[in-house]
Amino acid sequence: MRPSLIIFDCDGVLIDSEVIACRLLAEALAREGYPISPQETTSRFAGISSRAILQQVERELGRPLSADFEAVSRQHLHTTFERELRAVAGIHAALDAIDIPVCVASGSAPDRLEVSLRVTGLSARFGQNVFSAVTVGRGKPAPDLFLFASRQMGTEPERCLVIEDSIPGVQAAVAAGMFVLGFCGASHCTPQQPTQLLNEGAAAVFSRMAALPRLIT
Repeated sequence: MRPSLIIFDCDGVLIDSEVIACRLLAEALAREGYPISPQETTSRFAGISSRAILQQVERELGRPLSADFEAVSRQHLHTTFERELRAVAGIHAALDAIDIPVCVASGSAPDRLEVSLRVTGLSARFGQNVFSAVTVGRGKPAPDLFLFASRQMGTEPERCLVIEDSIPGVQAAVAAGMFVLGFCGASHCTPQQPTQLLNEGAAAVFSRMAALPRLIT
């Protein structure tokens, strides 16, 4: 069935950001006495909202992070994104070839989404149709964000196609009753990722954005 709405995750789907973000997060957490490698940061936290990540870290540390941790980390991330961030290869051409309404539903905060989409030239592609997990009670893997996005876009969940790169994202889409494709073409992706996403309920996986228009027709 041809979908009526395509819901894109942002990090690792529209933008090749996970390697950058996980490197910076690992460095910041190490300074807080929570040693973790960028690779472990990716495997444990990819697809989870910043709020949920920090809550988990604080539980494991048994104490709060520094009072300015979020503000300093956010500013460092934004500054680094301005220098280093790139769109996922082929996403602009793929969007040009898609004639179905699209939106973004991401665990990232609104200010990070604004920087990410602006720096990569994607802001105009989505306009106001960008939804952050801060607007709902539970982030991925709960279905709340995808259901919120579908309501805002006036589309029934069963008519939505989600493009996700993470296990929590695929789980959230499945829980929302939506069709989901797994994208495995960003620089943080591992050889195990296609199988992992299929096991969680992705209908198919793909590694090149050029393939997306053909997959949805």
